[in-house]
Amino acid sequence: MKKRSGFAIVALILSAVLVLSACGKSGGNANSPESTSGSNGSKEPVTVTLAGWGASPEEQELLNQTIQEFETKHPNVKVKYEVIADQYMDVIKTRLIGGEGPDVFYLDAFEAPGLIERNVLEPLDSYVTPEFDVADFDQPMLDAFKQGGVTYGFPKDSSTLAMFYNKKDFADAGITTPPATWEELQAAAVKLTKKEGDKTVRYGFGVAPELARQMFMIQAFGGKVADEEGNAAFASPEALKGLQLVTDMHNVDKSSGEPKEVGAGWGGEMFGQGKASIVFEGNWAIPFLESNYKDLDYGTAELPTINGKKGTMAFTVAYVMNKESKKKEAAWELISYLTGKEGMKTWTSKGFALPTRKSVATELGYDKDEKRGAIVAGASYATPWQAGSTLPTIMSNFNNQFVDTFMGNSKLEDAINKAQTTANKEIAAAK
Repeated sequence: MKKRSGFAIVALILSAVLVLSACGKSGGNANSPESTSGSNGSKEPVTVTLAGWGASPEEQELLNQTIQEFETKHPNVKVKYEVIADQYMDVIKTRLIGGEGPDVFYLDAFEAPGLIERNVLEPLDSYVTPEFDVADFDQPMLDAFKQGGVTYGFPKDSSTLAMFYNKKDFADAGITTPPATWEELQAAAVKLTKKEGDKTVRYGFGVAPELARQMFMIQAFGGKVADEEGNAAFASPEALKGLQLVTDMHNVDKSSGEPKEVGAGWGGEMFGQGKASIVFEGNWAIPFLESNYKDLDYGTAELPTINGKKGTMAFTVAYVMNKESKKKEAAWELISYLTGKEGMKTWTSKGFALPTRKSVATELGYDKDEKRGAIVAGASYATPWQAGSTLPTIMSNFNNQFVDTFMGNSKLEDAINKAQTTANKEIAAAK
C-alpha cells in the first residue's frame, strides 16, 4: 500500500483539477455526445467507457455476454470496456486527476471511502427509479457505498466468509455437525488436529492472521477498527477480547495454524491439501477446490457465533460513475442494467460471483445451494471490508503486529497497542 502522505498529495492535485474543470464548464452540455445528432437528424449511439480489472476467462465471457445483452436492449448506448490489468486503483486515480477517467468503473468497498471523500464520484440517488428496487440489495453491501445517506455506487457482486469443513476428517473425529459456536469450534479444532511426532501435519483450523479476516472478531464484543475521526481504535479491551480467541487457538490449544506453516499459499490450498480440517473462506474457494481437488468431500456452514452473535466478513465491488463524465444519463443506463435484476442474473449465473440482490440469489437457487447457501446467508449481517479512508494505514500496521503475536513472538496487548500507536502517528502525519 502507498503511504497516506502520498495519497494526500494526489488528493490536493485532484481537488485543483476538479475546481479548474468546474470553472471551465459552460452552462450546459451542448458539447456532450449525449446531445450529438447524426447527419440525418437522429441521435447517434453514445459510447460509454467502462473500466475494470482482469478476471478469469469464464468471468470475462460472462461480462462480455452481459454487456452485449445491454447493448441489444439499449441500442442508444455502446460500451467500450477496458481491462486494467496492473495497479488498477493507481491507474484510475491518475486518470481521474488528468480528466481522463472512465465514465463507469469498478470500485472495491475497501477503496470507496477515499474516493467519496475526494468528491470524484457522482451521487446516484437522483437517477434511481422505483423499478430499480433498491430494497432488493443486501443492506450491508449497499451501505458500503453510501456516505452521509448518499449512494455513490451499487454493488455488482459479493462474497461473505463461510466455514469450509472436511467431512471425512469430521467423521473420523466423531464430529457429526459443523460447530455452531466459537466454543464448539475450539473443541472441534483440538480433536481434528493431527501430529506425527512433534510435527503438526494437519491443523483443526486454518487461519489467515490479517485484519481483513479479523474485523468481525474485533466487533464481536463491541470493539471497532477505527473511530469517527479515522484513527485506529482496535486496541480497546473489547477488541482484544475477540482477537484473543484467535491467538489462543494457535498459542495455547495448538489447534490452528496459518497456511505458510504447512507450506500452503492460502486457506483454500491449505484446506484442499488436507492440512486444515476447517477454514473460513469465500465463494472464490469453490471453483478453486472443484478444479484442483475434485475428490475432496467437504461442506460449508455459516461461521460460528461469537458472544452469542452471528458475524462474518463481506467483500464487495460496485459500479460507480465518474463525477466528471459527460455522458451521465447513458452511464446510468449501463450501471442500472449491470446491477439490475436482469444484468446481475447473467453476470452471476455460473456462480463465479454471487449476486448482491436477494431476488437474484433466490431465482438462481444460491440460497439453497449445498456449497453457496451459507455464503449467501451471511450477506444480511456481514461486516463489509471497509473502515474509512485511513484503513490502508490501519491495516498495514495491524497486520505487521498481529502476525507476530499470532506466531507467539509477542504478547497480544503489547503488539496491538504498538500497532495502534504507530498507525495513529502515520495518520496524523498525513493530515
